[in-house]
Amino acid sequence: MKKSVKSLVLITIAALIFNNSSAQLKLPAINGVTSDVKKVIEDHPNHFANLKGEIISQSTQTTDYACTFNANGAEETTITQYSSKKEVYSWQALMLTTENFDKAKQKFRSLFNQLNNISVKSGGLSYKFKGDYEQPDEKKKFSSVILSAGTESKLKIEISMQAYEPMDWKVKLIIYDKEREDVEKGSRTEE
Repeated sequence: MKKSVKSLVLITIAALIFNNSSAQLKLPAINGVTSDVKKVIEDHPNHFANLKGEIISQSTQTTDYACTFNANGAEETTITQYSSKKEVYSWQALMLTTENFDKAKQKFRSLFNQLNNISVKSGGLSYKFKGDYEQPDEKKKFSSVILSAGTESKLKIEISMQAYEPMDWKVKLIIYDKEREDVEKGSRTEE
C-alpha cells in the first residue's frame, strides 16, 4: 500500500475505535446531577411548583408529592411540603440503595465532589455552595454533609448516607431551607 492509503486506513481505524469507546469517556452522571440540582434550586423560590406532581401521601405535618422529573441516577425523587405558618418545602432524591457500605461511601464522596463549590443563580440571587467533607463511618450508621451558600442564605444542599434495616445503605440528596442553626434559639411567645 502507498503511504497515503496506509495513513487513511490508520485514521479510519483510530476514528472507529475512538467513536466506539467515547461513551466510556463521557461523564453524564457528573454533569447530569449537577445540572439537575441547579434546575431544582432554580425552582426553589417557586416552592418547586414546576417540578411538583401528584400527591403521594399526606399526614398532619407533611404532604409528599411526586417529582415530575428524576434527577440523573436517582432511584426516586419527591417533594415534601411541611405544615407551618409559612410554606416550607424540601426536595429529596434517593441516589443509591445498596447492601455494600463501601459502594455507598463511594457514591456519597462522588456526590460531594460533584456538588461542592457548585454555583447557581436563582430568584435573582447567586449561590455558591460549599461544605466540609466528613468521612462516613460504618459504626455510626448515619453520615451527612451540608453544603451552604454562606451565612446569609438559608438554602442548603445535604448529602446523607444512612443505614436501614435489615442491611441497606441509602444515599440521598436533599435541598431545603434551614430556618436556623441547631444551636440557635427560636422566638419565644407568651400565651
